[in-house]
Amino acid sequence: MKRILLPALLALSCLGANAKTVVIDVRTADEFAAGHLDGALNIDHQVIAQRIGMAGVAKDDEVILYCRSGRRSAIAAETLKGMGFKRLKDYGGLEDARQKLKK
Repeated sequence: MKRILLPALLALSCLGANAKTVVIDVRTADEFAAGHLDGALNIDHQVIAQRIGMAGVAKDDEVILYCRSGRRSAIAAETLKGMGFKRLKDYGGLEDARQKLKK
């Protein structure tokens, strides 16, 4: 029993080992250029389904989304949820996200 259990536990513990936290600004490129959170990726909410993989974001990564008011980040969260992303956080607008990430 120990021979089977140990490899299974090791495999399960490694699943989250490579997961990372990714902050994504889902506003337009112009809005992003005007100001954004340090380290955030910019993927417009309208193309997030097509570009999320190209950005190197995995389905087991923690994904934090924000936009200007929270409307587009909610749309992006629903899109990603439908694609199988489970660790999603919608931080709403830019200022809300800034405050939440300070904590």
